[in-house]
Amino acid sequence: MRAIVVDRWMEPRDLGVREVPEPELGPGTLAVEVRAAGCNFFDILMVRGHYQVKPPFPFIPGAELAGVVRAVGAGVEGFAVGDRVLATVPLGAFAERAVVPARGAWQMPESMSFEEGASFPIVYPTSYAGLVFRAGLRRGETLLVHAAAGGVGIAAVQIGKALGARVIATAGGAEKLAVARRAGAEVAIDYRSADWVEQVRAATDGRGADVIYDPVGGDVFDASLKCIAWNGRLLVIGFASGRIPEVKLNRVLLKNISLVGLHWGAHALHQPERIAETLAALLALYREGKVEPVVYRTYLLEELPAALEALGSRQSYGKVVVAP
Repeated sequence: MRAIVVDRWMEPRDLGVREVPEPELGPGTLAVEVRAAGCNFFDILMVRGHYQVKPPFPFIPGAELAGVVRAVGAGVEGFAVGDRVLATVPLGAFAERAVVPARGAWQMPESMSFEEGASFPIVYPTSYAGLVFRAGLRRGETLLVHAAAGGVGIAAVQIGKALGARVIATAGGAEKLAVARRAGAEVAIDYRSADWVEQVRAATDGRGADVIYDPVGGDVFDASLKCIAWNGRLLVIGFASGRIPEVKLNRVLLKNISLVGLHWGAHALHQPERIAETLAALLALYREGKVEPVVYRTYLLEELPAALEALGSRQSYGKVVVAP
């Protein structure tokens, strides 16, 4: 079968397709014909050797996919050959076929495309767990979402609106602001503006946002402390800016705020019951038309370098997908 193979640390532009053996079906797993695979920023870090997880060489990158079940491993219930599924995998999504743990696979709604399915199982649970479990977002509160045209950002905007919050979005440039508005943001602000903090204050009558969803870190995090409401929760999702911020805790004390972290990937180890709960809630929201993945573009498997370049250079919005 054809797959992207990493046999040394490299830049994404150096990735290429090779012929490799079929993955072996084991107990508790599903063999899946991959129809689409989602790209994530950590894929770039992983192939460079900059990610916290460093798989032994050679490996096939890619952590989320959608496809059709080809075979069912021993001990697996609830799946059959021919089922359309979306799934997360530790590795192996950027290939024509993959073996996935059955516990990390879910039946796709009939109306969901494979491209949407491959865009769903990482960013939507990340945003849902952050807003619901960690920040406790409530109906009527104001949610500020940074990088709101990115994968997790769009998911946060849609979920926040579905939960009954008023959503303010920040993004860079007119096109991405329009994407955030289409996702459900009531107010969209260009965070490249010097006065974006004042714009957030003005949009909240000087009160600030109750919950701030921050996958950016760096200067954006620092400035967010200036436009968070009393009793607000600042949700730490990631550090796309490249700088991990440090906090003077007097600011946390004076505004009575909470700094709340979210590591969705660690739920499999610490709270596995939350995973099924989260996916069930999200798939219900999808069926109700309240969340819908936004796909920037679908690339061919051999075009993965260009797909990751679009993602890493922030040319893209929503999710970038490859289709074997």
